[in-house]
Amino acid sequence: MSGNEGPDRLLLIAGGGLFPRMLAESARAGGVTWLSVIAFRGETGRDVVRLADEIRWVRVGALGELLEAVEAFGVHDAAMAGQISPWRLFCARPDPAMLELLHGLPAKNARTIFGSLVRLLEHRGVRVHPAGRFMGSSIPPPGLLSRRPPDARETADIELGRTAAKAISALEIGQTVVVKDGVILAVEAFEGTDAAILRGGRLGGPGAVVVKTARTGHDMRYDAPVVGRRTLRTLRRARATALAVEAGRAILLERERLIAEADRMNLAWIAFEPEAVP
Repeated sequence: MSGNEGPDRLLLIAGGGLFPRMLAESARAGGVTWLSVIAFRGETGRDVVRLADEIRWVRVGALGELLEAVEAFGVHDAAMAGQISPWRLFCARPDPAMLELLHGLPAKNARTIFGSLVRLLEHRGVRVHPAGRFMGSSIPPPGLLSRRPPDARETADIELGRTAAKAISALEIGQTVVVKDGVILAVEAFEGTDAAILRGGRLGGPGAVVVKTARTGHDMRYDAPVVGRRTLRTLRRARATALAVEAGRAILLERERLIAEADRMNLAWIAFEPEAVP
């Protein structure tokens, strides 16, 4: 890779969900001719396998296996996409390399764990790129995404949600809050976005507003805020009426399909201006 050109060989560290496949397809369309994939047993979907030129399956918690695969592939550009189920992280049996990494972390969250993994990869000569580099059209600019704009009550709740979401993300708690009529119904923690949305829906009933943001200084090479079909299904189950994401810092999987579905749900959906970084 040289200058502003994209890599022709890419290592994809792929978790679960639709995100890894979409990143792989976008990378292929953007000029990647050789795709190496590290997949996690019980998490990564088989749809990614069909797009890979080579693949290694590793166990969740087996950091040594992952690093061995990186060395074997010899690819110097990488991206991360997809999730690892929270329950699997707790049930996984860490190998000695993972135990050593965890032992050195005063707090264990996405930033510290995945940040440490990025540093390990960089130490081995692998440059980790933000997923958005390969999925630019999936990242929304500021503005209205759905046909229906938020009403006055939803707009006020979005503003409150933005403040609350920034606060919890700064504390490494989560990225999503659920609000209704000026009341914070749910704050995302380790259970994940979907569970937080459903909890807020149970507490507040129909009409909740969901706000998803990124931490100030968030490293978009890992843990990028993502909205996909499952998110919209969860919003429908929770009977939420509005969704707000941070422009330029969220990835919309199958963007046009999502927006069409939001309109069928009569969901108000905006991408708000990101906060200015001093």
